[in-house]
Amino acid sequence: MIWSRQYPSRRRRVWSWALYDWANSAYTTTVMAGFFPVFFKQFWGAELSANESTFWLGLANAGSGLVIALLAPVLGAMADQGGLKKRMMLSFTTLAVLMTAALFLVGQGAWMMAIAVYTLGAIAFSGANVFYDSLIVDVAGRHTYDRVSALGYALGYIGGGLLFAANVLMTMHPDWFGLADKAEAVRWSFLSVAVWWAVFSLPLGLFVHERREAETAHWLTAARNGFAQLGDTFRHVRGLKQIWLFLLAYFLYIDGVNTVARMAVDYGLSLGFDSGILIKALLMTQFVAFPAALALGWLGERWSAKGVILVCIGVYALVCVWSSTMQHASDFYVLAAAIGLVMGAIQALSRSMYARMIPYDQAAEYFGFFNMLGKFAAVLGPVLMGVVSAVSGSTRASILAIVVLFAAGAFLLYRVQEESGPA
Repeated sequence: MIWSRQYPSRRRRVWSWALYDWANSAYTTTVMAGFFPVFFKQFWGAELSANESTFWLGLANAGSGLVIALLAPVLGAMADQGGLKKRMMLSFTTLAVLMTAALFLVGQGAWMMAIAVYTLGAIAFSGANVFYDSLIVDVAGRHTYDRVSALGYALGYIGGGLLFAANVLMTMHPDWFGLADKAEAVRWSFLSVAVWWAVFSLPLGLFVHERREAETAHWLTAARNGFAQLGDTFRHVRGLKQIWLFLLAYFLYIDGVNTVARMAVDYGLSLGFDSGILIKALLMTQFVAFPAALALGWLGERWSAKGVILVCIGVYALVCVWSSTMQHASDFYVLAAAIGLVMGAIQALSRSMYARMIPYDQAAEYFGFFNMLGKFAAVLGPVLMGVVSAVSGSTRASILAIVVLFAAGAFLLYRVQEESGPA
């Protein structure tokens, strides 16, 4: 057991923290990956050309990612100085929930309003994650980081998958739910995500507390001290060699992971697979990832987080190689299952390994850097795929380019001393 029966308060804190992954993963599956891109093209931006709608959607994703990437270290430093991690996380979560609910109210053809609401929601979603990740040091002991982090991701996959499955069913059979058509079903799906997110965030708000809560500072004082702390961290960067080596490795291999996630559907369509097959594969991946994340999180604690991450990177590389040769829908399902086995673990164990390496009293700031690199990820991968595709004239060859990112990330990660961080 992770937690002894003698410590029910810790067990409650851990599950309350992990349930936030269950809560916000509905946004990534139903809104970001599932319905918003399609609904934007077909409902809000129907008057736009395909190229125009793609441009505005890409701009929204890139803009929100850039904003939070630039702000994350500063916000993290503020939260550390003021003991404000939980308060700032809940503030960003509230904004994200409100923006998600607001999508229900955006009328047909109002594509500019849809983009504005989506962008604000995406920024708030990512901002909340900076502080959520850093709160792991307040709810778990160092020796349980791996399994606690994996528990969060596992609950996220099953929670997001369950609501997404229900939302897909709503769009396939709107009459079963008393809805007029698919468009109304999608709008109600956005509202269901907001309600789901708000309800399952309540345990964290009630039962998770920062250990430095008594030292909470005023916002302005926290901002001033946070900027000073951020500058001090940069000045001491040479003394943090292992941390920055890990971050560089993480940037490379998580770029490959994110590229696979974002390009898989487009790649499948380019090979002629039916969109229904791709949606089913996406759902299957979510449910495979649930038990796999728990199992590999336990293995990371027993064996080595770095070792399990390296194995996961190897699986991703093999998936890319196999993808370049697949011919049938059954191949796509097998590859989706393979990704499901490792995608939760590679993210969960990266978070827990990093948590052990960083100073406890600067957790939010350091997770700001962690999330900043995560937001800049999925940049090199698509570029490599585009270049290789243009040069070779082969879509299949382009997927092999991502193997370079996994190889470089694995090489650097292998050189990281896992337990070199401060106690």
